[in-house]
Amino acid sequence: MQFILCLALIIVFTKAAGHLSVKLGQPSVLGKLIAGILLGPALLGWIQPDDFISHFAEIGVLLLMFIAGLETDLEQLRQNWKAAFAVAIGGIILPFIGGYALAAAFGMSNAEALFLGLLLCATSVSISVQTLKEMNQLGSKEGTTILGAAVVDDVVVVIMLAVMMSMLGAGDSVSIPMLIGKKLLFFIVVIAVSLWIIPPFMKLISRFKVTESVVSAALIACFAFSYFAEEMGVAGIIGAFAAGIAISQTGFKHQVETKIEPIAYALFVPVFFVSIGLNITFEGIGSQLWFILVLSIIAVLTKLFGAGVGARLSGFDNHSSLAIGAGMISRGEVALIIAASGLESGLLLPQYFTSVVMVVIVTTLVTPPMLKVIFPKEKQENSGSR
Repeated sequence: MQFILCLALIIVFTKAAGHLSVKLGQPSVLGKLIAGILLGPALLGWIQPDDFISHFAEIGVLLLMFIAGLETDLEQLRQNWKAAFAVAIGGIILPFIGGYALAAAFGMSNAEALFLGLLLCATSVSISVQTLKEMNQLGSKEGTTILGAAVVDDVVVVIMLAVMMSMLGAGDSVSIPMLIGKKLLFFIVVIAVSLWIIPPFMKLISRFKVTESVVSAALIACFAFSYFAEEMGVAGIIGAFAAGIAISQTGFKHQVETKIEPIAYALFVPVFFVSIGLNITFEGIGSQLWFILVLSIIAVLTKLFGAGVGARLSGFDNHSSLAIGAGMISRGEVALIIAASGLESGLLLPQYFTSVVMVVIVTTLVTPPMLKVIFPKEKQENSGSR
């Protein structure tokens, strides 16, 4: 029954910490992330990372992005695709230069410097999604631009990673045309399935004489899209987001949303937030303190201004551009996966791995309060904590 105790602790601590965070004028997600650090190896050590936590967290982030897809205005996403592309590219170029320059300054080899630059290009907007949702701005022009940019960022960074590891001889030989072809195939199949299969599938399952058939059909779509995305070399969260958009275009959107949210926010999403904090450990970081500090500053500022410049060139005003840049700062689970592949291939030295994980956590922790402070005040609305 140990995992039941872990679940109880996670739910109690995330809800209490989230409430306290809102009382202090911050998004509730910040408190939930800190709850993970408190419960994990870094402080109390009551919960350790394991397969159970990992699996629940994976479901949590998929449901979080699925709900984001359900609430996304598809027409606005179409209108903002140029801005999303510019934000993604701006948020890749500047972090890559900053990461490479820092690595070179710390005496890393050219290959290691290239990899660190690439690692800083990653973006995971799952934390931004929750923060924007709390501010009732997930469907705003800025919110949809951030979501669109995250999709572009994921595809470009994965291709860059494969190309780099092939060129540096750090991984298996990869056919770049095949890699790009798989990404294109993913989007073609997803669009086709969303248009011609999801609507009749939802109608068919809704006729089943079983409990919650519509919600079950929605979860099937969410998990199937996520699995297919991973198989095609695209992050599973992008697949879940696409599934949410597909179902939002059917007549079952409201029914699915009202039933999925309680499942997600009561159980799975809290585990996801806590799992991020569980990656922190303060052992042996004394000698890397300057590296962590400088890399954290570079990671935050290059994404903030790189993505922000992309937004500004797309017609957003200065305030909105900075808000979009802030929404792209969190590196999240995407950067952790890249870091693990770098460690395995030798492109990230073992002594820097913990430091890089710490920097990823820092970018995740600073994103909610930065969004709260930077997001145009006239667009923010009061909303309850989840």
